[in-house]
Amino acid sequence: MRRFTRHTVVFFLTAALVILPVVSNHAFAANSAAASNEDSPSLGAAGVDLLAVRPLGIASTVLGLAAYVVSLPFSIPGGNSGKVWENCVVEPAGYTFTRPLGEF
Repeated sequence: MRRFTRHTVVFFLTAALVILPVVSNHAFAANSAAASNEDSPSLGAAGVDLLAVRPLGIASTVLGLAAYVVSLPFSIPGGNSGKVWENCVVEPAGYTFTRPLGEF
């Protein structure tokens, strides 16, 4: 199992090292045309968002769903299951899937 984990980490790091220069060259050409737009996120911010923050957001959404299911026996009698759903699932999912890439 440890070998599988090591191979997985090596694979993703290698993929990132191969993909980022290609994406950065393409994005550099696109960013140089839109350099006057100060509101656009940098390539580094977009890369960190794509490789680190989005996977953490997906994990947070899944863990929030699990927490919601565990809290149902307590939140249904209290009448606040909708608020728990909003806080545990909808907010992390919105942050992960609807936010523009690179904007925190």
